[in-house]
Amino acid sequence: MDLFSRSWSALLAAVADLSDEDFARPSGCTGWLVRDLVCHLVIDAQDVLITLATPTAEEPTRDAVTYWRVVEPPTGDDPLDALIVRLAAAYEQPGLLAFHLDDVGSAAGRAAALADPTSRVGTQDQVLTAGDYLSAYVLEWSLHHLDLVAHLPEAAAPPAAGLRYARELLEGVVGTAFPASFTDRDALLIGTGRRAPTATQTAALGELADRLPFPVG
Repeated sequence: MDLFSRSWSALLAAVADLSDEDFARPSGCTGWLVRDLVCHLVIDAQDVLITLATPTAEEPTRDAVTYWRVVEPPTGDDPLDALIVRLAAAYEQPGLLAFHLDDVGSAAGRAAALADPTSRVGTQDQVLTAGDYLSAYVLEWSLHHLDLVAHLPEAAAPPAAGLRYARELLEGVVGTAFPASFTDRDALLIGTGRRAPTATQTAALGELADRLPFPVG
C-alpha cells in the first residue's frame, strides 16, 4: 500500500514537472509520445478508482503476482492504443492533459490511502484484496515512470524501493530471477523488452536470454 502511494506520487510529480515541449517527445512505450503515455495514465487512474469502488464478497482469484500475465509484445495495432493516441491529441494543450491527470490521479491516490487492504475488489472478472490490487500496480507505475523518462535524462527517476518491488513482481510473473548483476532498472527494461541486453548481460542471462522478452499486461 505504501509503495503504491510512493510510486504513484513520484510518477504524478514527474509528469507535473514536464515542459510543454516534453509532451511531444517519444516515450519508452512503442509508438507512443509522452502525451500518449500521460493519457494512458489518466485511464489507469480511472481504473483504480473504479476497482476500489467495486467491492465484492467473493473469494480472491488473483494476488499481486498472478494479477499479471505475460502477453504478446505490443505492435501498436491495438484499437485501445490507437484510441489513446487520438484522445491525447484531442487535448491540444499539454497543460490540460497534465491537469486532468493531476485531478483524477490525486483522487485515485486518496482512494488508495483510504482503502482497507483486506477488503476484496473486482476487476476484469477477477477478485483480489485491495492490498494485492494496489501492490500489483507498483509494477505498472514503475514501468511507466521508466517509460516517461526514457528520453528525458533530467527527469526524476522512479523511487528505488518501487523499482525493487516491481522487479520482484516481474520475477514472480515469469517464474525466475534475473541475474544479481542486473540493476532493478535493467531487469525491468530488459525483462519486458523495453531495451536489448548488452553482450555481457546476454551472457549473464544464459538460457533465460532465449525466453526474452516478457511483456506483461
